[in-house]
Amino acid sequence: MKRKLAGVFGMTLLAFVGLLTGITVINAREGNRYAQQVLSQSQQQYSNTTIPFRRGTITDRNGTVLANSVKVYNLILDCQAVNYKDSYREPTIAALEEYFNIDRETIEGLLDNEETSSSQYQILETEVSMDDKNAFEEANTLPDDEEERDALTEEERTRRSNVQGIYFEDDYERIYPLEDLACDVIGFTDSGNTADWGIEGYYNNTLNGTNGRKFGYLSEDADQAQTIVEAVDGKNLTTTLDASIQAIVEKYIEAFNTALSAGPNNVEGEQKKGAENIGVIIEDPNTGEILAMGSSGGYDLNNPRDLSGIYTEEKISEMNDEETMDALFNMWTNFCISENFEPGSVIKPIVVASALESGAITEDDRFYCDGGQQIGEDYVRCAVYPYGHGSQSLGEVIQNSCNDGMMAIGRRMGVAEFLKYQQKFNFGTRTGIDLPGEGTGLLFSQENMYEMELSTSAFGQGFTCTMIQEIAAMAAAINGGTYYQPHLVKEITDQDGKVIENITPTVLKEPISESVSADIREYMGMSVESGTSQSAKVQGYSMGGKTGTAEKLADDIEDNYLVSFIGFAPLDEPEVLIYVVVDTPNVEDQASSSYAQYLAQAILSEVLPYMNISQDEETAQETQLWEGFNGVPKLTDIIEDGVSNPYGTVLDQGYGSGDPADTELNDEYSDGITNEEAGIDEEDPSYEEDAYDTEELEDFGQEQDTEAEE
Repeated sequence: MKRKLAGVFGMTLLAFVGLLTGITVINAREGNRYAQQVLSQSQQQYSNTTIPFRRGTITDRNGTVLANSVKVYNLILDCQAVNYKDSYREPTIAALEEYFNIDRETIEGLLDNEETSSSQYQILETEVSMDDKNAFEEANTLPDDEEERDALTEEERTRRSNVQGIYFEDDYERIYPLEDLACDVIGFTDSGNTADWGIEGYYNNTLNGTNGRKFGYLSEDADQAQTIVEAVDGKNLTTTLDASIQAIVEKYIEAFNTALSAGPNNVEGEQKKGAENIGVIIEDPNTGEILAMGSSGGYDLNNPRDLSGIYTEEKISEMNDEETMDALFNMWTNFCISENFEPGSVIKPIVVASALESGAITEDDRFYCDGGQQIGEDYVRCAVYPYGHGSQSLGEVIQNSCNDGMMAIGRRMGVAEFLKYQQKFNFGTRTGIDLPGEGTGLLFSQENMYEMELSTSAFGQGFTCTMIQEIAAMAAAINGGTYYQPHLVKEITDQDGKVIENITPTVLKEPISESVSADIREYMGMSVESGTSQSAKVQGYSMGGKTGTAEKLADDIEDNYLVSFIGFAPLDEPEVLIYVVVDTPNVEDQASSSYAQYLAQAILSEVLPYMNISQDEETAQETQLWEGFNGVPKLTDIIEDGVSNPYGTVLDQGYGSGDPADTELNDEYSDGITNEEAGIDEEDPSYEEDAYDTEELEDFGQEQDTEAEE
């Protein structure tokens, strides 16, 4: 038994020694190969390739594509494969030269350089189109079909067999089919699917997906195998924008720029333009949806670093890096949401609404204007100074854009109540619109608002706001009293079109009642029918509106003005709200809101029919647009090939000749008209009594006359 056990042990020991010897020999001869196989099996990879995701599409509310990602390819050179045989080199280089215009020196440099000669991944070109890829492969690879291969000459088959080491890697290119349309709103992407501007920036994470991977590894049979983790594409956005309305807006902004481009305020080295800035927003006041948003100084989203549309080539060449970046940021900044300015008289209906809602005034109150108010050592004038409006109803204060009446209303409210309603209408706070870079504006605090600050704030001077704040507040003032958060995206879908999220209108506040809102619509209707807003009238439609003319007191140059108009239609049940700002019109006398009204009228004359908003007034008159818009094609115009022209093209109008209209201008803080111009009969008995401030102001006027005589 002991001998048998000793024999078994000896045989086992010999077998073990033999096994160790075999392992040692195998490890010495092929250890690296087996180590690689074991490593690849344990990690399930030894090579991998990225599968890029497709960034989501952005469309307007009707499905028009505003931003899209299309399949392109990176052209890759495998230097190691080309260098494997000398016969591969020349055919490969010749094919790359012929089909992609890549210099021979560039290719040879990669093949011969010690650092790249063994590389399997050198990017020769990016964003190769599918057509170019297919053309190259068709001409330089052997056909799969045997008959097609046999049809080639032996020489051609040999050449194609020797074209090696070239392959194409999937990628996507971001394109903007409508180029500069809505550029401020859409924004653009940089490399790596990152974005900072517009909807692209705000919804960057939503639009982006997750890259996939293709893992290569050795199977248990030492065969090449692969595992694919598919990419997850980004989500799509359906915006509230309407591309046709947006195109109308931008068409008239460009026409306005052309018409006033020969004015006195052009800057050397910059392209001539009709104003320093022009901004237009169109909103559905019943939902907060933005239908269009545009400003001057647009750019091609496919080439967002091209400044040639704003500056001359000479000016661009003279810019240093810092100046170039400043110029680009100014071009990319959305004026409609980022720029803070004193709004002027467009704020008056909101102040009146606040005063009515707070109980500081009633619909029956009257206000007396004798041309202005003495506040401390300063005399704040109404627009019609040295004349006055006399006794006015609330509607007439809005109709005539009377500063004196507004100052009286501000005093009635008092500082605390005035500031309270500024906050209720969301001034001094971001609206929360889904765009980056929104401004907040600047308001007085209760501690630093005195009589002068209260008085001037009542007619839109002294505090600042943004365009989006003003139009969102005005929407609440006319829609029945509901403040909707303005927004630009209404639906998020996946790549199969399945709805992931519906973005419904968000009610943030209810600052006023329906009855007060109805009063404001009535007063703004008076402004369009017989007040300062008559130039914005579109015949056949009932409308409300309010003009604004704000002196830019903080400007380095005196007597620079920002003029504006905000209006809506129809009057009783508003469906569309427009806000136009013309910052520093390029004319000698800037202080006329007519410029903003011209733009609003032209835009609404096309937008209202396009939106199928029915005319609700009988009229035999046709809307006569400002002469600067002559020759600008309408939405329904037909172009030469007989195809409808939905986006319009601004005709070459040359340069304008300055002030386009014989409009009587004023140099006050706000625009306004007299009672006589508004058709108000001051001899009417209803004007003899004044419910507020008449006696006080008349006494003040007599004191002023006495002081003047002395």
